[in-house]
Amino acid sequence: MSPWLRRGLISSLVFLAACQQPEPVEEPVEATPEPEVVLPDQLQLVPAHWDALRDWQSSDPLAGISAFLRSCEQWHGRAEDRPLNPRAEWAGTVGDWRGACAAATMAGSDPASRRQALEAVFTPIRIIAVGEDDTVEPAETGLLTGYYEPFVEVREESSVEFAQPLRRRPDDLVTVDLGRFDEELAGRRLVGRVENGQLVYYRDRDEIERQDRGEVIAWGRPIDVFFLQIQGSGRLVYPDGRQERAAFAAHNGLPYRSIGRELIRRGELERHAASKQGIERWLNDNGPEATAELFAVNPRYVFFQTQPLTDPDLGPSGSSGVALTPMASIAVDTSQHAHGVPIWLSADLPELDTWSGLVVAQDSGGAINGPIRGDFFWGWDDTAERRAGTTRAQASWYVLLPTAVAQRIIDATPPA
Repeated sequence: MSPWLRRGLISSLVFLAACQQPEPVEEPVEATPEPEVVLPDQLQLVPAHWDALRDWQSSDPLAGISAFLRSCEQWHGRAEDRPLNPRAEWAGTVGDWRGACAAATMAGSDPASRRQALEAVFTPIRIIAVGEDDTVEPAETGLLTGYYEPFVEVREESSVEFAQPLRRRPDDLVTVDLGRFDEELAGRRLVGRVENGQLVYYRDRDEIERQDRGEVIAWGRPIDVFFLQIQGSGRLVYPDGRQERAAFAAHNGLPYRSIGRELIRRGELERHAASKQGIERWLNDNGPEATAELFAVNPRYVFFQTQPLTDPDLGPSGSSGVALTPMASIAVDTSQHAHGVPIWLSADLPELDTWSGLVVAQDSGGAINGPIRGDFFWGWDDTAERRAGTTRAQASWYVLLPTAVAQRIIDATPPA
């Protein structure tokens, strides 16, 4: 065989061998799975259109956006995959809300542009309360009450008039965060004291007063101090004009009992008259002995801590750690909802009739229990006090969720 023929044959074999090599196979890239959505048992989450929100098109959501941005500030530095509330996983994670926070900071200078900014990143979801079984009819509205930050005249020494102490948290009161021991119990706490190596119930109101538990901050009128404990915080005013905030520090862990309901049960007040103002009139008419006896009906006792009033235009910190915004912050049941979530609320409110507006879940309270049960923060002036004392309305709720979070809920919702 000639050298030329040999070289040609080798080249042909090399070419054929190359043609027979298998094509490289690309490894399949696994898509990142969407997080599993755990739908709540007592909430029915129904997608809605913006037109369903009463008065949305004529509203200015500025106060609600300001409140929302305060919650956004609290999420800085937190892990992206951290749930807003492990007990309300449907609300998503911190990372899910980054885009909404960024959009809210660029919401514009007029009401229309502010609404458009929210519409671009949020989807409204109607909240309907459902029972644990089919015997309970779904509810499209829930009870809304009101609260405020009172001004409380106090003295540094006790007197006949200023006879009720405001107390700091006692050293023997123990709060146990159960979420530190079991993630499924996140957000749940036990309150008590240690006796013989065991956690037992803390003392009730009467025992706390008799045993002088907790350092005294100041002395107030009994009626004022009792209502301060119900509100959870207030502005203390001393005779020289000095003011400081009495902020919630702890409670004794015992159940709250309404003295208004007790007066109704006894026949002392009609239901329509059991407002703060009505209760206060009854207390003033019946004197100190009757007042002390009625207060003892409620075993819950609230302890306070003092804070400087550095910015009088900011409300007290809610349980979320965010300063509350008048008429734009509400207290919710944190076994059902996550702090920081905006809500479009519609209710017939005192002196405002058919009010609708953007509020943010930023607080909680011992009496705020249920899927659409809320407490509306009015502020701290005389108008706020008057309106808070008579707020008892049925409210409809639309939570505003980042569109990706809302879509996961829609995808996880079984067809009707």
